Amino acid sequence: KLDSVAQMAKNSGLSTHLDGARLLNACVKTGISAAHYSSEYDSCWIDFTKGLGAPMGAVLAGSTEFIRVGAGGIMLPNHAPLIIAEQFGTLESLYPGRIDLGLGRAPGTDQVTSFALRRERSGDVDAFPDDVLELQRYFADVQEGQRVQAVPGAGLRVPLWILGSSLYGAQLAAALGLPYVFASHFAPSALHQAIDIYRRNFTPSQQLKCPYVMAGFNVFAADSMEEAKFWKSSSQQSTLNLRMGRAGKLPAPVRDFEANLGDLEKSVLKDAHLYSSTGDRDVIERELMEFAVSTGVDEIILSSAIHDHAARLRSFEIAAGVLTEMSDKCLWL
Repeated sequence: KLDSVAQMAKNSGLSTHLDGARLLNACVKTGISAAHYSSEYDSCWIDFTKGLGAPMGAVLAGSTEFIRVGAGGIMLPNHAPLIIAEQFGTLESLYPGRIDLGLGRAPGTDQVTSFALRRERSGDVDAFPDDVLELQRYFADVQEGQRVQAVPGAGLRVPLWILGSSLYGAQLAAALGLPYVFASHFAPSALHQAIDIYRRNFTPSQQLKCPYVMAGFNVFAADSMEEAKFWKSSSQQSTLNLRMGRAGKLPAPVRDFEANLGDLEKSVLKDAHLYSSTGDRDVIERELMEFAVSTGVDEIILSSAIHDHAARLRSFEIAAGVLTEMSDKCLWL
């Protein structure tokens, strides 16, 4: 009937707009995609008004049927837990079993942007554990008398991860029995200590029975060492810019970038890129293996801050081949 109405409007030269207030609920109920429901319409409008049981959020999971989509991550002090529950409840409803929600405590941006995002005049990072617990309650089954519910979200139990670059996140993840992700691709210094604290203090939970760790690792892979160093220079420039308070877009690469650096700049880059690999496939394989063995992590999340899109895809392609071979040989994973 909806399609026939849309067709009648088109025949009359009229634009049609689909009311999305119940669209995603219908998708979940029938198993029919939002794209199918809205294909005959010129636009789809979703109402963000609360209290009507209407879903909200953005669909990000793309067109594949298997890849997991994770937020790495949501800086929870900047947002109301209910809003996050409904956004990720929407994603989980559309792509069941493929959504991960990573939660961070830091502002994750500059002070001006953070101020614009926060639900209150001053975001309280010390309330982060309570915010995580509140978010878990929204994803749990609805309790009798519960007045505020996440729609969708309630009962979906979207997997939560605690993100961190210090020991605080490790302690919280252990206490709550949640998987832990360490940002060693840009803040490597406390990696091993954080993993040790997390594993020693881990408390089993409904979501997770044993410790589970993911860690970040930079990869600048290419078909030659010279090319890999060239592409890496963008990340090096970006790192130095951030340290000097000059945040911006990823710079274009520069040949022989390190040759013009002073000792202090080289020291900063050495520390920041401690867990990185730059080179051809053989180099990437050796250094990824060393990282996996030394940390004992369950998963590695790769970062490849390369300016050129084709070169970045090639870097990921090389690294993916290495990880697949490591897995096939039961060397790791």
